[in-house]
Amino acid sequence: MKSHPRVLVVDDSAFARTVLSRVMRASGNIDVIGTARDGDDALTQIAELDPDIVTLDLTMPRLDGLGVLRALAGRPRPRVIVVSVSTIDSAAGVEALSLGAIDLIAKPSALATDRLYELGNDLIAKVLATTVPGAEVVDVAPLAPLPSLARRSDLVVIGTSTGGPQALTRVLAALPAALSAPVAMVLHIPVGYTEALAKRLNDTSPLEVVEAYDGIELRAGRAVLARAGTHLKLVRDGDRILGRLEVGPSHAHVPAVDELFSSAARVAGAGTLGVVLTGMGDDGLVGSRAIAAAGGRLLTESQLTCVVYGMPRCVDEANIGARSAPLDHIPNEITHHVDPT
Repeated sequence: MKSHPRVLVVDDSAFARTVLSRVMRASGNIDVIGTARDGDDALTQIAELDPDIVTLDLTMPRLDGLGVLRALAGRPRPRVIVVSVSTIDSAAGVEALSLGAIDLIAKPSALATDRLYELGNDLIAKVLATTVPGAEVVDVAPLAPLPSLARRSDLVVIGTSTGGPQALTRVLAALPAALSAPVAMVLHIPVGYTEALAKRLNDTSPLEVVEAYDGIELRAGRAVLARAGTHLKLVRDGDRILGRLEVGPSHAHVPAVDELFSSAARVAGAGTLGVVLTGMGDDGLVGSRAIAAAGGRLLTESQLTCVVYGMPRCVDEANIGARSAPLDHIPNEITHHVDPT
């Protein structure tokens, strides 16, 4: 029987600690084993209680959330979900993700009770979906040899959610600067963070990484990150592929992986390579079906390395020809499909 995740709530607001603890306990599936009022208190309780997951405020007196993440660097657990005010500097939020936080949830600065309870529902879903290192994972089949390809892929599209910033960082850092196909990406993240994240990814990747703007050209050597709050759709303009930003249609996530993938299938057809990395939910399944129907190819991150095996699982179980691989193998898989040797 699977045990409930054990959670430590870290926030300098006693009100926020109380409400977040209450809503998670009320789910009946989460054990809140303690709370901490600042970073020093958090590190002490992490050492004593050994939680599976920590919810972490970034702006605290004494040792702040970034200090906690630096102290935890290199440790596989606890997983850390940042829950901090929506007015926080986006660079600080992106730094938290780069330091190992698996997700970021914006907390209202006024700490309105109703808004905190609404936030709590999102937090519950993410805590329950998160795979804790050391937990039992279904046995994964050995990775098959790289396939022989009849044609190369001309366009790479990537979709991800919870755990996505670290996954994108590792994938983009390992792709060659000479990759001969453009890359377009959707990550579920709050509005206001994608520009800073694109800049950080650009600093660690051989590719040029930029936040999408309307009319941006996708070209070899460039990776485009969809702007949070708008869908990224691809259109054909002669020999060029351009990115268009659109507010609609309505989706649970904006931008949506489905919108990017479906548009990629229309403009690149069998030359499309869709890559689905760690994430909660089923966004990407409809778009993956469109890619498969157009004759394109699909890669998914295997359960073995996913922070949340949700989005990849949906594509794997759809039986549409997706190939699964651990995260560290994904860059080589992409390179093989784009520039086969």
